[in-house]
Amino acid sequence: MRFWQRWFNNDDTALYPQRLMESLLAMAWFVEARDPYTGGHLWRVSRYAYLLASAVKCSEADVARISLGGFLHDLGKIGVPDAILRKPDRLTDEEYAMIKTHPDIGLRMLAGHPLATLVAEAVGKHHEQPDGTGYPNGLKREQIPIDARIVGICDAFDAMTSHRPYRAGMSQQKALSILESGAGSQFDSELVAAFVQLGQRGDLQAIIAHSDDGIPLRSCPMCGPTLAIRREQVAGEHIYCRNCSGEFELAASAEHQLHAIPTGKTGSAADLEPQADTALITRTVRELVAALPLSALLKQGSRHAADGAVS
Repeated sequence: MRFWQRWFNNDDTALYPQRLMESLLAMAWFVEARDPYTGGHLWRVSRYAYLLASAVKCSEADVARISLGGFLHDLGKIGVPDAILRKPDRLTDEEYAMIKTHPDIGLRMLAGHPLATLVAEAVGKHHEQPDGTGYPNGLKREQIPIDARIVGICDAFDAMTSHRPYRAGMSQQKALSILESGAGSQFDSELVAAFVQLGQRGDLQAIIAHSDDGIPLRSCPMCGPTLAIRREQVAGEHIYCRNCSGEFELAASAEHQLHAIPTGKTGSAADLEPQADTALITRTVRELVAALPLSALLKQGSRHAADGAVS
């Protein structure tokens, strides 16, 4: 019996949609926590995907499904060694080949999960490209599901506008220009045009460099914007940079925003252990379930299974 079948068969509350989704989102969050420079990446890609799917008039259920896929798209990176995932320099061909295994690893991790078919297209195909040069299967144009095409654009945009140890995040305009230059080859042309319009209207600004609605990433003096503050945290609490281990104390500003003040200390191993933002996950799940109730989840899952999304 597969892992997820054992998990859910042992819990008679498992068919609650909240529990089903929370299990997936929590697993994805811990994958993200391995890389200190991707704080909030999954939330941002999910929010971008929600906006883009809505902009191109997807149904309410499809928008919810695609947004969920955005949160889970990098699930398979759990199989990529830290030395590669966190490498600050250019990857070798061998290292890049390892990175390219993460879509297939993600699909294997989903095997047996009751909602696997809902997110399989985003997880397994978000690096496919219209010209056939993507991976893992070299799919072309209409062979790539809309879930994967949307999440691929949002993933690329967030990667470009996010800080990395070897470069600062790009401006929104530069990142949008790069998307436009890749339209038709690397990215779906119509979806790129819709995403650019979102940027021109200012709809992306509240997501760029944020880890939650209204909560921007805070900067470590050594490492840049790597500090994600949870909504429930308050002044006086300590947070830590997971790259350099620096300790920061949260302090409230006159505008009631929390800022991170360096204490000059470093965190212990216990301080640096990743802690899932369960409140954020719960809020995200409630939003998704409100748009995509259990009956719709099971119906969509059955349809995607019939289409062969996951064997």
